[in-house]
Parts: sequence; C-alpha cells; structure tokens
Amino acid sequence: MTDVVLGVDIGTSSSKGVLVSLDGALLATATRHHDVQRPRRGHVEMDARVWWQEFVAIHIELRAAASVDVVAVGVSGMGPCTLLTDDAGEPLRPAILYGVDTRAGDQIARLTERYTATAVVERCGSAITSQAVGPKIAWVADHEPGVFASARRLFMPSSYVVWQLTGEYVLDHHSASQSVPLYDAGANAWHELWWDDIAGRIEPPRLAWSDDVAGTVSTAAAEATGLPEGIPVITGTIDAWAEAISVDAHNPGDLMLMYGTTMFLISTVAAPVSAPPLWGPVGAYAGTRSLAAGMATSGAITSWLKELFGSDYANLVAAADASGPGAGGLLMLPYFAGERTPVEDPDARGIIAGLTVSHTAGDVYRAALEATAMGVRHNIEAFVAAGAPIDRVVAVGGGVQGDLWTQIVSDVTGLRQELRTHSIGASLGSAFVAARAVASPTFDDWNPVAGEVVPQPELAAAYDRLYSLYRELYSSTLNVTHALADIQSTRSHR
Repeated sequence: MTDVVLGVDIGTSSSKGVLVSLDGALLATATRHHDVQRPRRGHVEMDARVWWQEFVAIHIELRAAASVDVVAVGVSGMGPCTLLTDDAGEPLRPAILYGVDTRAGDQIARLTERYTATAVVERCGSAITSQAVGPKIAWVADHEPGVFASARRLFMPSSYVVWQLTGEYVLDHHSASQSVPLYDAGANAWHELWWDDIAGRIEPPRLAWSDDVAGTVSTAAAEATGLPEGIPVITGTIDAWAEAISVDAHNPGDLMLMYGTTMFLISTVAAPVSAPPLWGPVGAYAGTRSLAAGMATSGAITSWLKELFGSDYANLVAAADASGPGAGGLLMLPYFAGERTPVEDPDARGIIAGLTVSHTAGDVYRAALEATAMGVRHNIEAFVAAGAPIDRVVAVGGGVQGDLWTQIVSDVTGLRQELRTHSIGASLGSAFVAARAVASPTFDDWNPVAGEVVPQPELAAAYDRLYSLYRELYSSTLNVTHALADIQSTRSHR
C-alpha cells in the first residue's frame, strides 16, 4: 500500500482533512462543518470536545476512501484560542476563540497598564489586544473563579488534538507567541513572571517548533482512530501559518492572504518588526519572524448575505460581477463583528452606505467583496508603513476558488496575487510538515504555481476614490456606531 501523511485542520466553521502521498499526490479529502457559539455580544466560543470528535471522524472517512498506510500526522487549528482544562485534559468550559471574541476589554486595559504598552511590545512583539490569550485567562479568573481555580492546562485546537493523540502536553512557539503577554519572543520561552501573575497554577506547556515531532500515536489513540500506533505526530501550529506553509509563502518578503471566514494576512520578515496594532509573533519555523494582521469578518459576511438573500454563492457572485466596480454607488464597512487590525475596535460596526430602493442583492454582495478588499488594502498600508517589504503575494483559502473576489482584491490593492494548484490551505500545510518528518518533499511537487491574478489599471482611479471614502466613513460614523454598540450591549444583557 501507498505511504501517506494525514493533515487535519480545525477551523472556525469546519474541520478539514487530507491524505497526501509522500510525493505530493492529493488522494482524499474530508470535511466536517460546525458552528461556534455566541452566548453574549462579543463572546465567541466552541466546545473543544468537537475538535477531537471531528478529527476521529475525518480519519475514519479518509481511511475508507483510500487503501493506504498513514506514516505521520500533522495538525493545525484556529487560534490563538484559550481552552482551560483540568490536569487530565478535560475541558472546564468552552474554548474562548481568537480575536473575534472581544469580551476581555477590561482585562486588556488592566494588563496593559500594569506592564506598560512599551514593555509588552518590546518583550512580546505584539500589544495586548483582543487577539491575545493573556487577558482571556484573566477574564476567566475575574468572571468564573471556580473554573480558574480548577484550571491546570492551557490548550489550543492543534495542541489539544496532539494531546489526545500522544498524551504530550506541548505547544508550538508560534502559538505561544500569540499568547501575549505570556511569552518572551526574544528569548523563545515563557515569561515566568507574567505567566505566574496571570495564569496562576496553570502549568505552562512544553514548547516546540511547529515541525518538531511532538510524540507518537498512543495505544488508546490508535484504538479510537484506527491510526497505526507509534507513528510520529507533528507539533503543528495556528491555521493561518499552516496555510502559509501550504503555498510556500513563508520567506522574507512574502505576504499570504488567507480568504476564509475571516481574512488573515501574514508578512514574513527578515528581522523582528513591531507595529501595534499589527501582531509581531515568531514564525512557524525556528529562526523566522512575522508581521500579521486579521480582519474580524470577510467570508462570514458573504455567508450571512447568502442566508439573508436565500440564494447560493454562484448566483450571488454572478450578480455581483454584473453589478460592476463600485457596486452601483454602495460602500460597505466590513466591521460586522467589530474589527481587529488595523483599527483594533471591538465596537466598530458594519455599515452599508448609499442604499436606494434601486439597489439589488448583487450590488450589496459586490459591496461586501469590495469592503473586504478595502480592509486588505488598509492592512497592507500598515505593513508597508512598519517597514515590512511586500515582494510577493500568495492567495489561499476557500475564497480563491472563484475569480471575482481575488480580482477585486488585486484591483483595489494594485498587487498581483500568485495562485497555487491547491487552495485547500492549512490541512495541506500540516500534511506537508508531517511529510518532512519522514521524507524530503518539495513544494514544486506538492503544490505547484497555477497562475496569477493581475490588477486592472483602468480601475485604479475609481477604487482609489472609493478607498478614500471608505477610510472617511469609519471616522465620520465612529460616534454613532459606538453608541449603537452600547445599545446592543444593553439589549444582550437583558
């Protein structure tokens, strides 16, 4: 039978798995969809037990689809997440998700004042924001003291699955570096003083790089999953960095654009760059650094509009294409769940400006695609201002499967985007890292270049004007949207 590697990614809206031969042939894929919970405004959670259940289900489905021998396993997942468990790894509450969860505003302010913003950025590479793990642990301590008192371990989706597979309590350095302010990015180690101050009796996980072998499949995990006992399991990392690996976008000067439920951007830099509110974590591999940004919603808006209009993506994309650049005079702010970078405003809100009774669903859908492109441009301008070179842009994720969204992003930003053959993303990146533990794979074999998206220069002036209005719309409506967010908060507490 063929030797293969298994790659699985635990994402925000689904878990995906792939079986890939050691020479890069994609043999089978499987997906399990799931929902996150939003129990209160600003709270975004998920039952972590689903992560393991879906991993098992995905492998069982893949094993039935192909007669192969799995020789290594790679895992990635959304993050940075905050899953607190007891010392046996049993979750004590739902996992608190990454920057889309904005509950810890008071704790962010308190910890920033305690340690000072300057000291945090110098030590951690990033400011304390809604993306950070530290204030979310502090939120649990403040609001759920019983849970905090019982907490002994901290997991993220990838490390939780690795724990279930191997019994090893380990977290990769990149994920740790997004656990601000618990990790010292210069020393590549936990900062014990701040860990003890925030996390108390929680045991820090052992640190490893994403491509290190965390352990091997245990007897219990082999019985639960059908995987061979004793095969290596890679430490893994956060999904966006695994996505970057999947398209070979992790070299200095590379920028990865991940088109997903949220839009994520990773610029690989030759030397540490700090530019709050952008994030400056360490990279997936030893000796690398990143500058990263993330929008709170992108594909989440398009899926919301799909449900709202009772249509399907194909019809909406066709209607948006027919609408044409500028969406018939509509302009949208994509802040439907607040915004992460570069505005870092959990109380920002979505706006559709310029509506008339003549506008169509296609116009609104086009405005949503253009709004996410405007957000990408805003973040890229912040990268460039921080000194991060943008020499090569590579697109990845579910949103690249159609031509319109990527074309709009290139037209709005003026940047070419490279496309690879496979846009599966993080699960493929995790499989590639696993393959490196047992073979010597190359990206040209695994995921060759398939083409590029080229900006249309005749649209530059029109989109420059819209972008100027986009930037003005946020600042001019700030007081109104914050007041509305306050009303929403009052309503959600009733």
